Amino acid sequence: MSAPTAPLAVALARGPLVLDGGLSNQLAAQGCDLSDDLWSARLLADDPGQIEQAHAAYVEAGARVLITASYQATFEGFAHRGLGREETAALLRRSVELARRAAGRAEREVWVAASVGPYGAMLADGSEYRGRYGLSVAELERFHRPRIETLAQAGPDVLALETVPDMDEARALLRAVRGCGVPVWLTYSIAGEHTRAGQPLAEAFALAAGDDQVVAVGVNCCAPGDADRAVAQAARITGKPVVVYPNSGEGWDAQTRSWRGGSTFEPERVAGWQAAGARLIGGCCRVGPDRIAALAAHLENR
Repeated sequence: MSAPTAPLAVALARGPLVLDGGLSNQLAAQGCDLSDDLWSARLLADDPGQIEQAHAAYVEAGARVLITASYQATFEGFAHRGLGREETAALLRRSVELARRAAGRAEREVWVAASVGPYGAMLADGSEYRGRYGLSVAELERFHRPRIETLAQAGPDVLALETVPDMDEARALLRAVRGCGVPVWLTYSIAGEHTRAGQPLAEAFALAAGDDQVVAVGVNCCAPGDADRAVAQAARITGKPVVVYPNSGEGWDAQTRSWRGGSTFEPERVAGWQAAGARLIGGCCRVGPDRIAALAAHLENR
């Protein structure tokens, strides 16, 4: 369970690293029921071995960075299930421990990113893809800070401020991580060249441009085609390494509760992302170990 010897920022300066893929789809493939509002976070309490097994599948596929199962794990969410703050804090720390254990199975260094999902993920009503919750930046900062502090104490290599739908929440998150002692990356969920809340992506990326705690900036949980355009923009505006992990490209049909369309996530896209400045490259929803293995092989061949 020992951490890598090199900080993630140093490793990124050496060359690109492969991220893992979607944790939820791998858990579903293992037979886990994710219909609960807590989604994969429920398994932190009910079946943590499944989470470690899912992480291990991505290590086996060649992932060099694992993202923890804390995306939807919050003090408020677990309180609705009757868990106290100490119990929830222990589960947040467990998310990092599980990823670290799986990382320890690799022959090479594997870094652990503690996921910090948006406020809307706790609501479990799809608002994480809209933003504009009606809360102030200060209110969002107060929501995020306790979880960030708890995750930071567990010793991850980086905090993944991910699937951020709008600039207000990005501002709140960047304030909340100050003083936690852990570097962060910031990724927006986007539609075209705008955040999900409709703000120009150029302005959103600029928030992190002068922040030394931010080691990478980019996008996740978006269409691969949108990621193509966003990588170069993030690199140009921030001057930082870019992190990119889009969805498979399939669309979710809320009425039938099923995925439709074909995948547009192809390892061949990696060449363009890498040339444009991407240094952390992986997948999000519906991108499993098979595609991460193909991505890793493509990067190694390059």
